[in-house]
Amino acid sequence: MFSRNRFFDFSQKVNYKNEILAGLTVAMTMMPESLSFAILAGFPPLSGLYAAFIMGLITSILGGRPGLISGGAGATAIVLIALMKSNGIEYVFAAIALAGIIQIGVGLFKLGKFISLVPQPVMYGFVNGLAVIIFMAQLQQFKTVVNGESAWLSGTPLFIMGGLVLLTIAIVVLLPKITKAVPPSLIAIIVVFLLVLGFNIDTKMVRDIASVSGGFPPFHIPAIPLEFKTLQVIFPYALIMAGVGLTEGLLTLNLVDEITTTKGNGNRECIAQGTANIANGFFFGMGGCPMIAQTLVNLSAGARARLSGIIASLTILIIILFGAPIIDRVPMAALTGVMIMVAIGTFEWVSFRIINKMPRQDIFIGILVAGITIWLHNLALAVLIGVIISALVFAWESAKRIRAKKYIDELGVKHYEIFGPLFFGSVAAFNEKFDVTGDPQEVIIDFNESRVADMSGIEALNKLTERYKLAGKKLHLQHLSEDCRTLLKNAETVIEVNIKQF
Repeated sequence: MFSRNRFFDFSQKVNYKNEILAGLTVAMTMMPESLSFAILAGFPPLSGLYAAFIMGLITSILGGRPGLISGGAGATAIVLIALMKSNGIEYVFAAIALAGIIQIGVGLFKLGKFISLVPQPVMYGFVNGLAVIIFMAQLQQFKTVVNGESAWLSGTPLFIMGGLVLLTIAIVVLLPKITKAVPPSLIAIIVVFLLVLGFNIDTKMVRDIASVSGGFPPFHIPAIPLEFKTLQVIFPYALIMAGVGLTEGLLTLNLVDEITTTKGNGNRECIAQGTANIANGFFFGMGGCPMIAQTLVNLSAGARARLSGIIASLTILIIILFGAPIIDRVPMAALTGVMIMVAIGTFEWVSFRIINKMPRQDIFIGILVAGITIWLHNLALAVLIGVIISALVFAWESAKRIRAKKYIDELGVKHYEIFGPLFFGSVAAFNEKFDVTGDPQEVIIDFNESRVADMSGIEALNKLTERYKLAGKKLHLQHLSEDCRTLLKNAETVIEVNIKQF
């Protein structure tokens, strides 16, 4: 057992049975998803499995928290589709490696903490939108190819597929009521697999997506021109991929923190992700990031340590090397049923129960983030828009809270006691508090319960002093905090500020 300050830290005593069974279940659910996204982005199918192995192994060992599962994720693969079409796979591998370098930089400079700026409504929207995406992706398994075109299943194939999916869901739901000794998802996959194999049922299997047979990930240096023009081509894609991966990863890390009531290390997770993506770029992997669906599968199976992620990664490698004939025959219906249950478990149903207690702006932000996530499949953009709108709403609400208590003392000096922050949003309301013409010859503005937050606040004070100066009256600023005085002092080279400190 290693303590928290050691490199290979475990949050609690390891339950080896849970870890091993959870790892096997994660591997089963990760493979078809990684294969599907690899094919979608134009990668060779094995690139998805290589990414699942490389990302999973490195981040399980080096990552910011136990229990988090990384792999070849669709969120990062989608970013690279345009580069794949325009410049080819060699440029894509270079972009993946560069994205890894950017992610390591974010971790080293300890920028992962900024994920704490994501408000709860944005988290609700992100998670709910992702749950819908996971669910909608499973509907694709109810399609087949007819004359080169995709068409919905019908007749007997549809009934077989639907029946097996429902059986999988039933096992996942009912088995925990009987026993929690084994992960229900793994048992469901095994039961459906044996049922299809024993009765020779004709249904879609993993081999119908792609072959999972191959060798160890080969080392390969991307064959690209080493010139500035190449950097100009790959950098935008690398930057977006790094941002998407870190956003999804750190949000998933926060979600695991809530579920396990423990605290992960965001900066360490950034470095682990970056290291894994650099390895992907040189070992034919399509890159990736933490996967919320597989992470929830892992946690629901009882895993809480790093071992489950390592087991899942090694299982995928063993399957690539030796186990393809068996895995090829796993019914897609079993994996689809498991992922549907993951989608249901991912959705924040509590958001419906508290919706009538939430402010209207929070409801709007949550729905907007979920909508963008579902519509564009761009998690980073959805979260960014949600954070920006939340910040603007906060600024607006804070602007309305600025107020002034006014009185004249026995010496005939008028006092303005300011409450609330003075910043760009509250400047207009701040200026309305003062009666320059009607005020006495000496005025004091007391900032004991306020602070000057930005350049707009400085400019407002400067203009106010000018108005009192033109009226032949003295204006003093009192009880400015140290950071406010520093801000005003630094601004003297830009604008003229009239200050008197009592």
